[in-house]
Amino acid sequence: MNLIECIRVALTGLVANKMRSLLTMLGVIIGVAAIVAIVAITDGARADSLRRVQSLGSNVLTVFSGSQRRGAVSFGFGSMQSLRMGDAEAIPKACPAVARVNPEVRRTGQIKYNNQNTSCSVMGVGVDWPHVRSFKIERGRFFTQQDVRSMRLTAVIGPTTARNLFGEANPVGRRIRINGALFLIIGQTQPKGTAMFGDPDDQIAIPVTTAMKRLPRGTGSSTGSSAPMDTLSMIGIEAKTMEMIPMAKQEVETVLRRRHHLGAASDNDFIIRDQAELMQQTEEQGQLFTRLLTGIAAVSLLVGGIGIMNIMLVSVTERTREIGIRKAIGAKYVDILLQFLIESITLSSTGGLVGIGGGVLASYVMTQQWGWPWVVTWWPLALSFFFAMAVGLFFGVYPARKAALLDPIEALRYE
Repeated sequence: MNLIECIRVALTGLVANKMRSLLTMLGVIIGVAAIVAIVAITDGARADSLRRVQSLGSNVLTVFSGSQRRGAVSFGFGSMQSLRMGDAEAIPKACPAVARVNPEVRRTGQIKYNNQNTSCSVMGVGVDWPHVRSFKIERGRFFTQQDVRSMRLTAVIGPTTARNLFGEANPVGRRIRINGALFLIIGQTQPKGTAMFGDPDDQIAIPVTTAMKRLPRGTGSSTGSSAPMDTLSMIGIEAKTMEMIPMAKQEVETVLRRRHHLGAASDNDFIIRDQAELMQQTEEQGQLFTRLLTGIAAVSLLVGGIGIMNIMLVSVTERTREIGIRKAIGAKYVDILLQFLIESITLSSTGGLVGIGGGVLASYVMTQQWGWPWVVTWWPLALSFFFAMAVGLFFGVYPARKAALLDPIEALRYE
């Protein structure tokens, strides 16, 4: 019997038992669909995380105040409040690898316009904030250096905050109250979508000097309702190129240690976060998550292979007399072996194809629902299909060999 005839006989046997064949393939379908969907969804989640990191600036360093300690207790970075405006002004003068510097003060503000009221993040920033943090102005303009020097009560509003206060109307030229102080809106930023930390569309930017000296603290402050600030929350730094980030990081550390009068044996009272490192950590975490979930899904595929072996053993038992007749009229060992192996591989490969389709569809639906990019690459599809075939081959060998080794006389006597 040639290969084509073996395939024809195997397919005829499978078609004759449609429901049993479908139930047998179900484990493989679920396993392959799970692998394909998990890889696509985690790739989409990783791409979304990288997009959020990149939306903060790809060649950006962020300097935070250091962690204050009392005994064995650490209060987290930012608790020391060691950064000042002079640090931000000194960095571009002493660091050749630095392109721009943006001093930042983060506050929480109660925003009012007529009878509309909302709470959002209020960022005190410098004139280079749009460049360092990758913001674009959609309406109006951004601050000038004169706005910052004069501590003017001007604001650039995010699209979500603008929608909460003004609906679809143009906010530029309107006046709002931030913690009771009256501000003039001079611009609105373009939408960016959610980022790693908070919603950049639901915030208001004001001149950093205004935030430090003229903006009331609000009711939630423990230091008084209108006391001025003398420290920065963070400093955003843009390196000239991605390749110059390590050099810029070293230069910034040297400048800040000198300005903060830290000795050689003293720890830094500030923390420098590298955006490139954050992107790499996000990529590595995504890959680890993908491997973990794929391994779990592969277990269900192996369970499907055990189901195939079980059904093939039942099939051998049911067709014992058929096997005896075929051997009696000249079928060889390899003919019987091939017939049952082809049946097993056909079951697993067909289940693999159906599972690939189901996994692709499921990943599309779920990523669209969650707002993630839909990322489907060829390698998980090919790998899952060939893995399904390998499962069918591996778990089909024993039933096929058992059928091929049947004694024709004993098989013909089987009732």
